[in-house]
Amino acid sequence: MRKTIVVGLAALIALYFVGGESARHEIFPWPQLSALKKTVGGEKPAAPSRYTFDDKERLIGDETKSAVPCPVQTDRTAVLLILGQSNAANDGGQRYRSNYGARVVNAFDKRCFVAASPLLGSTDTKGEYWTRLGNELIASGQNDSVILVPLAYSGSEVARWAKGGDLNPVLVDTMKQLQDSGHRVTSVLWVQGEKDLVMGTTTEAYQDQFMSMVDTLRQHGIEAPVYISIASKCLEPSNGGFKEHIPDNAIVRAQLALSKSGHGIREGVDSDALLDGDDRYDDCHIGGSGAEKVSLAWLDLLSGDRRLESSR
Repeated sequence: MRKTIVVGLAALIALYFVGGESARHEIFPWPQLSALKKTVGGEKPAAPSRYTFDDKERLIGDETKSAVPCPVQTDRTAVLLILGQSNAANDGGQRYRSNYGARVVNAFDKRCFVAASPLLGSTDTKGEYWTRLGNELIASGQNDSVILVPLAYSGSEVARWAKGGDLNPVLVDTMKQLQDSGHRVTSVLWVQGEKDLVMGTTTEAYQDQFMSMVDTLRQHGIEAPVYISIASKCLEPSNGGFKEHIPDNAIVRAQLALSKSGHGIREGVDSDALLDGDDRYDDCHIGGSGAEKVSLAWLDLLSGDRRLESSR
């Protein structure tokens, strides 16, 4: 009897370790047992969501949003094409909505929606500060209407936006949709660089790939100024970043050089310098206080350039 118990325990222990190794390395019999479980029990259906995403995880639908007529573009309409990675996408710590109804809209797929976080066209479903910027542009008297055109992908490096990158055709398609809708981009706002710093992209490579993206814009009729932000700071491994930030780095050097290179490229907001630790809710992404600072900084930039152009 005792011998039987010992043998049984030894067999159970052996099965435990075999099962663990099988699951860990995805070897027989774990995959077969998992498949059998799914066949017999069926896959658990996904919980219902108000959001719809495309195959690149870009937000393309929100059940709470209804289409409205797009504003007729005049010389007092801002059409902002928003490009970059997570700090240009719906990863903010504060949500906003239009204070002016259909005077601040989110343009997507040839339709317009009253602007409200999260914006269609970019990844993720948290907050963003572009809607706040739209409110500020109208409140300041600079614009009568604002059309936000977001196209930002969390974690995207600059090479994906250059010719040959997987996001370049999406950019081209977005430009064609705007043209078909009769809208002319007045400013391109680029907020990106954190991913490339972590990847070790060189200054020269970043410049070449960014200019390839700018060439794509110009070849498809966008003559508007391209504002390149100084953005390279995203801390902590949980965000895919480093423990500490070195301000003078290859990406910042590339961004500063590009902003002085001509070709209609201008320096955007320096979020590396503007935002302190309290402005980033997770040491990387922009929280409520940061959204206020960044949106006002963009307002000052766009207002100053408009005054300069009006005086010429």
